[in-house]
Amino acid sequence: ELALRRPRSAEELTLAIRSALDETVRLSRLADDLLLLARAEEGSLPLRRERVELIELFEGVAVRFANRAREGGRHVRAVPTAAFVEGDPVRLEQALNNLVDNALTYGTGEVEIFAEAKNGTVELHVADHGAGFDESFLSRAFDRFSRADEARGRAGAGLGLSIVQLIADVHGGSVGAANRPNGGADVWLTLVRSTS
Repeated sequence: ELALRRPRSAEELTLAIRSALDETVRLSRLADDLLLLARAEEGSLPLRRERVELIELFEGVAVRFANRAREGGRHVRAVPTAAFVEGDPVRLEQALNNLVDNALTYGTGEVEIFAEAKNGTVELHVADHGAGFDESFLSRAFDRFSRADEARGRAGAGLGLSIVQLIADVHGGSVGAANRPNGGADVWLTLVRSTS
């Protein structure tokens, strides 16, 4: 409506359409996230478990965000791994997408997607550079609608990390978040490692 109130140049109309598209994508994502949370509360979140090759999963997520990262002068890198997990590849990809989206929105520098094997489990990490989390936010990072104070002016509903926790929970896993020693945030899901 604002774009149509007065005559505008092609460039101004293009900017208005891009802005409307961004808002439409954001609202669609919010609706999907709320629907996912509602289904989970009703106990009707189905999983299609299979053996998932992590490097394939990581590379798919990195490719998905490559253009966005490049536009910001950044890079998303999938670190090679030979690990496998049992899980729903669509839900695991959704969790990693949320983590990479957060890293690109709130972090700086390269975003790394990598795995660490520990005592029969595998941690799926997404790490960035920059300021990392405010220490007071770490304990509530996975709470619904929780956002760090410095992020409140940015778009987002504070559901991304709670969705990641939900996906980890339905896989019988867990989540974690920490600040990296040299700066930046590191967020991960811990899942049971597949040995077959």
